[in-house]
Amino acid sequence: MSDTTPSRQVRAVFDDEVITVYQAYGDRIAVPALRAGTFVDPFKRARMTWIKPSFLWMMYRCGWATRPDQERVLAIEITREGFEWALANACLSHFDRTRFDTEAAWREALRTSPVRVQWDPERDLGLNPLPRRAIQIGLSGEAVDRYVDDWVTSIRDVTPLAHEVHAAVVAGDEDAARGLLPAERPYPLTDDLVGRIGRR
Repeated sequence: MSDTTPSRQVRAVFDDEVITVYQAYGDRIAVPALRAGTFVDPFKRARMTWIKPSFLWMMYRCGWATRPDQERVLAIEITREGFEWALANACLSHFDRTRFDTEAAWREALRTSPVRVQWDPERDLGLNPLPRRAIQIGLSGEAVDRYVDDWVTSIRDVTPLAHEVHAAVVAGDEDAARGLLPAERPYPLTDDLVGRIGRR
């Protein structure tokens, strides 16, 4: 990591309108979602749902689409407006003295916020932790409703891509594996959003 690269940086595939995030589910949830173009029953809105802009962090979480109920990796395109609403209404999942005077104030914000943000070590092709961190965004309550009803513009099954990248890694061809990865780049954020999510 260069001296100019923030230790926390939102990196993603995006264009002027949408940003791609990832989730992994079993067939029970993935198949109806792919058919409907958004999440439908048996997806449970009452549960917190975590979205991840980092493909390799998703691979770490789902074990290259091999873990139970995570065998289907979905690439979900959501509106940038929705993504930024989520960040603007987020609370960090850990106490940050630069944002809250007391731990009690942070706990109250965490309790009432519809969005939770946490930073976890980004992963390399071997799924080993890197010095920089990747953002995970937990949606609950109003945020889940907005996500399902308003933000999602398309859902694609990228499980074959996960398997293809993993096969290249297992074969020891990291150049090929790297060439298959989605082209993630730094996502532009306002100073207010940077302050909100604790990026540095």
